Order: sequence, then structure tokens, then C-alpha cells
Amino acid sequence: MTVEETRAILSLTLMAAFVDGDKHERERAEIRRIADSLAQADGVHLPTLVQDVLMKRVQLDGIAAALPGADARQLAYEMAVCVCDADGVHSPAELRFLEQAKAALALAPAAADGFLQQADVVAAAPLATADAPPAPARSAVDEAALDKTILNAAILNGALELLPESLSTMAIIPLQMRLVFNIGKAHGYALDSGHIKDFLATVGVGLTSQYLEQAGRKLLGGLLGKLGGGLLGGVGRQAVSSGMSFATTYALGHVAKRYYAGGRVLSTQLLKDSYASLTQQAQGLHQQYLPQMREQARTLDTAKIMALVRGK
Repeated sequence: MTVEETRAILSLTLMAAFVDGDKHERERAEIRRIADSLAQADGVHLPTLVQDVLMKRVQLDGIAAALPGADARQLAYEMAVCVCDADGVHSPAELRFLEQAKAALALAPAAADGFLQQADVVAAAPLATADAPPAPARSAVDEAALDKTILNAAILNGALELLPESLSTMAIIPLQMRLVFNIGKAHGYALDSGHIKDFLATVGVGLTSQYLEQAGRKLLGGLLGKLGGGLLGGVGRQAVSSGMSFATTYALGHVAKRYYAGGRVLSTQLLKDSYASLTQQAQGLHQQYLPQMREQARTLDTAKIMALVRGK
């Protein structure tokens, strides 16, 4: 993929991120932070792209012209869909934008609409699974079992980060939300999606911005959208993955465990500090569990990912 194609795909993705005028300012700030952190990757200056999008210097027809290949156009559309659905099923404004993007990119309706339907399923993934046991009394919380649940979730999300499909990156978010739900339930709290989204935002995990960062790193590293399935260069190579999904999931789970075990009384600053510290700790554990992530990645495909987010 050329630098021009990469720039065009990222421009469309940023347009999707900003199309919803109701998006919280803290999420917009996170998007700008991510752009700064990926600033000079492979000749693509993301902060400039952000400014171009915000100043409306980027148009859909120009993006389409920079993407002559059908595969690149489909990938651009998929990333835009995932950004719109990252914080829940797209809004009416986001759907209008996606329809305009589909038309400008001259995509085959079956492929574009099929992907949108899959993304909507991921965005609407249930927090509770049908076979989940009832919440125990708080005195009966099995701390060791929760620690194992957190580690397994981190390994699974780390495996998803290694896959080249757009949908695999998006699936990390609902799986993180379900992890928090289950941790809260284990401590006697019945959480809804609104509470969990607020909790994630409080500790510093944005939904749209997290997808944008993960997908951006994959795209800039040449992994996202790689044809032929499997991992870039063959199963078993970590390629561009930074282990971010493993670290964020591990840290999020342990912060949630502390928060709900303590009766939800930790301050915002303490939550943020704990999350930052645990993320750093998890980065140190990443290499230890990377073989397990690679092994799980070998067994995952789109059908299995969809089953995971449905809780099956």
C-alpha cells in the first residue's frame, strides 16, 4: 500500500471519528493525542490529517481518487464503519456519512452492507451471556478465579490484535466491556453499558479512540487488511503489534476488580493512576504470554470472532 493510499484511508477514518457532533470532547482530545503519538509513522503526518479533516479540507471524492484499488476502498470503508460503531451502533448522522462514503468509493453493495451488519452485531454485543451464573454474595468472591478471568481476557484480546481483519480490532471493545460487567457482577453490582462506558472513560480508555489507535498502528505497520488471512508474514509473527490490547485489557480488569471490591469509592485520579501503573506492569508481562496469544490467533476467524462477541 502506498503512502498516498494509507493517508486516504486514515483521512476517511478520521472523518468518521468526527462526524458525530455529539461525541464527548474528552474522546476528541484522545483522538488528537493518538494522532500526535503516531505522528511521523511511515511518512503520514497524522496531526496534519486531523486538522485537514476538522477544517473540511478533505472530501470524499478526493479520498476515492487516491484509492484506485477495490481492496483498499473496501478496507477504508470497513475502518470507517468500525470507528462509527466503536462506541455503540452508529447514529443517524454516522449512517448518512457511511452511505455517502459507500457511494463515493463505488463499493459493491453486498460486501459493504454485509460488513456493516457484522459491525452492528459487534456494537450491540450483550454484556451478559445466556449461560452466565447468578451473581454471588460479595463475601463469596473468588479472587483467584477473577485474576484468571482477567488474564484470559487479556490473552484473547492480544490474539485479536494480531489478526489482520478490521472486525477483530473492533471486537476487543465489547469484550473489554463484558469483562468489566462480569467483574462488577462478581462483586454484587448489576452494571449497564452506560455505566461501563463511563468507567472506561474515567480510567482513560476511550472507545472510538482505542479502535482508532489500534487500527491505525496495524494500518501503518502493514498488517490491517492484509490479504490471505492469518498473521502478517505467516502465523506466529507478532509483526506490528505493540501488545496494547493485552496491556489495556489486563489493566482495565484489575482496576475494575479494585474498584468494585472497594465499594466504588476510588477517586477519579486514583483510578487513572492505577490504570496507568497496571498498564505499565502488563507491558512487562506481554512477552511472557505472547506464545499463548499467537496460539489463539491461529484458531480465530470471522465466524469465531462473531461467536465470541455474542457470548457463545
